[in-house]
Amino acid sequence: MDSPAAAGSWQEARAAGVVSGPARALPPQCRWQRSEQGAALLIEGDWRGHAHAWPVPPTDLPRGIAVHVHAQALTSWDIALAARLWDLQHDLAARGVELVLADVPAGLRDVLALASPQRAVLEEEGAALATAPPLPRPALPRRLIALPRASEPVVTVAFFGEVLLALGRWLGGRAAVRGAEVLHQLDQTGPRSLPIVAMTCALVGLMLAYMGGAQLERMGAQSYLADIVAVGMLRELAGLMAGVILAGRIGSAFAAQLATMKAGEEIDALRVLGVDPIGHLVLPRLLALLLMAPALYASGVLAGIVAGWPAAVGVYGVTSFEYLHQAVRAVDFTHLAIGLFKAMLYAALVALAGCREGLHAGRSAQAVGAATTAAVVKGLVWIVIAACVTTVVFTSLGY
Repeated sequence: MDSPAAAGSWQEARAAGVVSGPARALPPQCRWQRSEQGAALLIEGDWRGHAHAWPVPPTDLPRGIAVHVHAQALTSWDIALAARLWDLQHDLAARGVELVLADVPAGLRDVLALASPQRAVLEEEGAALATAPPLPRPALPRRLIALPRASEPVVTVAFFGEVLLALGRWLGGRAAVRGAEVLHQLDQTGPRSLPIVAMTCALVGLMLAYMGGAQLERMGAQSYLADIVAVGMLRELAGLMAGVILAGRIGSAFAAQLATMKAGEEIDALRVLGVDPIGHLVLPRLLALLLMAPALYASGVLAGIVAGWPAAVGVYGVTSFEYLHQAVRAVDFTHLAIGLFKAMLYAALVALAGCREGLHAGRSAQAVGAATTAAVVKGLVWIVIAACVTTVVFTSLGY
């Protein structure tokens, strides 16, 4: 803004021969002068956008003196110059030096007068807040201070209930599951898990053939070796080993993925958007494992029976035809149905263990690792418990 008074003073100075040239051509200048009476600050020229050229005030000004600001030759100024003078005024006041603004243009002096009371009010309010005693905190009831955390079994049962409700909504057509996510999980859980499941079941079948043949040889019943291998793999071991492999490979992956999303607040964002995390994240993983369980189970059974053939033929003298014939005779629908049911049950438990730990993990990197470990441990424990319970139940029923 331009000050008329300042412009007039500049014209008087120009007429007196102090300055020359057009009014707008005078560059901004600011310098300190010292005298016996005190100090003075000379400001002249066009200061619009040139507040960065402000000089550093002297540090040796004695207390009690007055610094006069001479700004008669100030042609134009903006709020940045007012801010410089405002800071200088209060910095000198803190050192006991008075800044006299009598020769400052009236408009600039009015701006400084408006700002000074506001600063004084803010300083008084800040001092009052700093010395005021803290407000007393309201006493909360004890039952609100120490709320008991839900135990692990309660959280697990509640999670199982949420999954059943989400599955019921999907089966009833009231909710949708993303097909692309199910296909992605099928690729992660199926083809990439098939080699390790087949190899593990083959080693178990070979071990079962050696151990079973050693016992049957004492009675001269080596021909029944194929029955032990086929029934053992078909009814118990193929599904069990597939579940163990899935717990270590897939259950831990599910827990790590969901726990990382929990730490990144992505699951909270889904809830804010009105998306059910159970239906959006858990059901695709659960359905993928249930769909791949029969294929993994069948590959494990086949690998175990085939791996038992070299031991039966090469060690215990069973012919290849006799081994295959006995294996086919031992396989019936009851053993197949029980083994398939167990395999799908183990796969579901693995998926639920991984998703449960991931959704209820903490919000740190350490919590992600803890959730991954807990998912593997719980998956294995649940599989062993389910294997014991189903074996006792089916055997008691005569199957």
